[in-house]
Amino acid sequence: MDNFLLLIVCFLLGIGLRLGGAVDEKAPAAINAVIIHMSLPALAILYAHDLPVGPELILPAAMAWIVFGLGCLLFLVLLRRLPGMDRKTRVCLVLTAGLGNTSFVGLPMIEAFFGPEYLGVGMLCDTAGTFMALAVPGIILAAWASGERVGAGTLARRVLLFPPLVSIVVGFALQPVDYPGWFVSVLQRMGGTLSPLALLSVGLTLRFGAIRSHARDLLLGIGFKLVLAPLVIYALYLHVLGATDMAARVTVFESAMGPMVTGGIIAMAYGTRPSLAAAMLGVGIPLSFLTLPVWHRLLTVF
Repeated sequence: MDNFLLLIVCFLLGIGLRLGGAVDEKAPAAINAVIIHMSLPALAILYAHDLPVGPELILPAAMAWIVFGLGCLLFLVLLRRLPGMDRKTRVCLVLTAGLGNTSFVGLPMIEAFFGPEYLGVGMLCDTAGTFMALAVPGIILAAWASGERVGAGTLARRVLLFPPLVSIVVGFALQPVDYPGWFVSVLQRMGGTLSPLALLSVGLTLRFGAIRSHARDLLLGIGFKLVLAPLVIYALYLHVLGATDMAARVTVFESAMGPMVTGGIIAMAYGTRPSLAAAMLGVGIPLSFLTLPVWHRLLTVF
């Protein structure tokens, strides 16, 4: 409960700092850079070191790809004939509703509800799943919607040089080596900055102004991200595949996270309905704070 309260306080503090004009528009980008280059890599090196290497890694990594594929099917194909559902709107919904906030919100939530020992599962969901889905098909979709072409070399560099991905590979590579106590302590302290910084960044990023004009698209996107997608993963993983261990349950919990901040930023950067992307973040992330305790209850009781 203390960790959850910390998240709420940092989230509200971010909103308060933005509304009070204490920081400028560049503040979230600076905080996100610290998270990506320090907090996430520290956790990746720490927790990948103790993760078993085997088939059990497949389900956490596959979850984000399944959700992203379902988002593409729903928004790009099944709903394309709805009035006003043009290419940019559909791609915006894929980039926000089809990708979850499995790191900035997901990792702190895993720590708060399940404990820090499951952060490695969350790192797999994020690095091998959500980030890879954004970095390759996500960027291609955004470029397609905006009319821009992205070269294969650029894509490869974005994927291979992403600091958390490099760090998780380092963590796996160092598994034969025992970490000294001082090194573990340093990584824990650096990684411990993730929760407050991540929720502070989310609070600074949120915009509530465009909610009314995008009511229908918000309902479709948030309904998919917070309800339909995790229900599909819950049914598939726990009932169809019979994966009832805690790692599988944490993976389902990750599938219920709100829209991905970075996915929304990419949508804005490529001009794919920036106001809708901002509204998806502004509504979806706070709502996920209400729905995630329900999912935790479902996953730990049934």
